[in-house]
Amino acid sequence: MECKVSTLNNTIVKFVELLPKPVVKIFAQRYIAGETLQDAIRVVKDLNSKGIYATIDVLGEAIQTKSEAIQAKNDCLTVLDAIKDNSLMANLSVKPTQLGLSIDKEFGFKQASEVVARAGQMNNFVRLDMEDSPYTDATFDLLRCLREKFDNVGVVVQAYLKRTLSDVLLLNKIGTNYRLCKGIYIEPEAIAYKDKQKVRDNYLEILKAIFKDGSYVGIATHDDYLVEGALKLIKEMNIPKDKYEFQMLYGVKENLRDKINAEGHKIRIYVPFGEQWYKYSIRRLKENPQVAWYITKSIFMFK
Repeated sequence: MECKVSTLNNTIVKFVELLPKPVVKIFAQRYIAGETLQDAIRVVKDLNSKGIYATIDVLGEAIQTKSEAIQAKNDCLTVLDAIKDNSLMANLSVKPTQLGLSIDKEFGFKQASEVVARAGQMNNFVRLDMEDSPYTDATFDLLRCLREKFDNVGVVVQAYLKRTLSDVLLLNKIGTNYRLCKGIYIEPEAIAYKDKQKVRDNYLEILKAIFKDGSYVGIATHDDYLVEGALKLIKEMNIPKDKYEFQMLYGVKENLRDKINAEGHKIRIYVPFGEQWYKYSIRRLKENPQVAWYITKSIFMFK
């Protein structure tokens, strides 16, 4: 049965890729603030009015040249300026390859340093997003280098990778600030758990290790099971509220978001924007084909 479902989902992804941009945009706009920084500012102001924090991401795919990476860096600096000018409760998320890490590590470090330094001047924070496994070590190396100069930078770790608990035990030693998520990239079984419950169990084990060492963590999940598990750990380990926050994607499970917020836990929403929304949307569908089924049902207004 699983094989049939997988085949159907992948077929649907191929179908979605053939749709005109205006059609895809109808469904992408629920999960993306818009194409401009003003769109992101509008969304974040609305979230802030509800007492909800945000992290803003400038969408960018397939950076191939240093000039593109420099433009991406300048976009990040503009976002930081906008956060300050609009007094937003928000920080910045950025993919290291977007800043040129995959082109030249030294160049990528210099670019990232400029962004983190500007954020520090504004008493703000930068989150290094985690990409697929070819960039895991390079991203952690970048974090370590940045942490030698700055304390306002953190990283994402992914619970479906078998290596992550060991990584966290090492990164805890430098006081790392984490976003802990399940992980969305398609990785080989040799390095990633494929069973849903194994990923969940590993997630909670990693979270417990982070709590135990006193590091700050963004508990990034839409899984009710993991939210309840995290709340149980927080209670059992007596974790203070200044050591964690919950994080979710924009437009996803807003009822759960509001429940967490109403119960007095800090919550932050990932708000992406940019002209490259189409590539971002298609990439996410390829990484998680099951989402394509929901989009296709919406297209045809199936119930």
